[in-house]
Amino acid sequence: MRFLLIFTILFSIFQTIPATGQNIQKPNKEKLWEQIAPYFSPPEEFRNEFGEFRSPLKFYNGKSVTSVKEWPARRKEILNRWHEMMGEWPELITDQSFEILETTKRENFTQHKVQFRWLPNETTEGYLLIPDGEGKKPAVITVFYEPETAIGLDKPDRDFAYQLAKRGFVTLSIGTTETTANKTYSLYYPSIENAEVQPLSMLAYAAANAWYVLTKVEEVDSTLIGIVGHSFGGKWAMFASCLFEKFACAVWSDPGIVFDETKGSAVNYWEPWYLGYYPPPWNDTWRKTGMTENAKGLYPKLVKEGYDLHELHALMAPRPFLVSGGSSDPPDRWKALNHTIAVNKLLGYNNRVAMTNRPEHSPNEESNEQIYRFFEYFLGD
Repeated sequence: MRFLLIFTILFSIFQTIPATGQNIQKPNKEKLWEQIAPYFSPPEEFRNEFGEFRSPLKFYNGKSVTSVKEWPARRKEILNRWHEMMGEWPELITDQSFEILETTKRENFTQHKVQFRWLPNETTEGYLLIPDGEGKKPAVITVFYEPETAIGLDKPDRDFAYQLAKRGFVTLSIGTTETTANKTYSLYYPSIENAEVQPLSMLAYAAANAWYVLTKVEEVDSTLIGIVGHSFGGKWAMFASCLFEKFACAVWSDPGIVFDETKGSAVNYWEPWYLGYYPPPWNDTWRKTGMTENAKGLYPKLVKEGYDLHELHALMAPRPFLVSGGSSDPPDRWKALNHTIAVNKLLGYNNRVAMTNRPEHSPNEESNEQIYRFFEYFLGD
């Protein structure tokens, strides 16, 4: 009897000790929901306010979507129209492979510098962070001007890949290192002199190819891959997750989720490296004297014909997303987000559209903690 008691006590103790390398504590799901639930409720002043945005629940011919069965046709119409306007993607690179260039052990994860093909005619280098421990794990792609920031080697509070890896997520950090260095910032296909796809859409295409890279990583659960980015990366993450439906969820940190020229250079979709592409050389005089009136490329057409980014948001439904709003995305952005809430309601889903807010554009410790909790809830066990 005494032996049995000792054995029971020892067994209980050992059960509380993490397995070798498995020092990542999984958060409680119910507690997580209590923490993030407020993000999904618009302030009273914006509840059921839809602004002047054209409803995504109306076909372009004016016919309303009145049933769940009609939504796939409308969704396809939106997706096809935007691809038609921005330029059709090349075939996705689904047969991915990646080369490990160097490996470093850091804290409770391993960091690999990797190379893979993200455009049909171009490879890139990024960082793959794999937490210790056995079994399949959720994963998040992080996007920014260059991949070093997200792994914690540069600007503070933008180290999404590093922080998520410490919490048990496989992360892949990618960025536009070369074009950022020469101040053209984006991706141009087949060339910068003759781009056939708007550069922001091409960034989304590259992120989709990175999704296929992660599916080749043994430790990744391919049904649980999200994407996050801030500012430039927020625009990139938004377009990627909206245009490529295999992303399970997404976080967009203060990208400017709708066209808004009152925000000046922060919500600058008219730039030639976003939706205002025209062949270089690029003269910035027009940008100083007016935006819509003097912008070139696709952007002025979109504004003139009443298109806005809330149509792309609707493509997320019913997948969850969080807008981590700052100075570019204040609380009144709920007027645009309410349209996607309406789509989810038609489809029978609640709590799929979230927003948090802070005064400044830059992320901070609190806003980042909100991001991590969102991913832990929707991608965690």
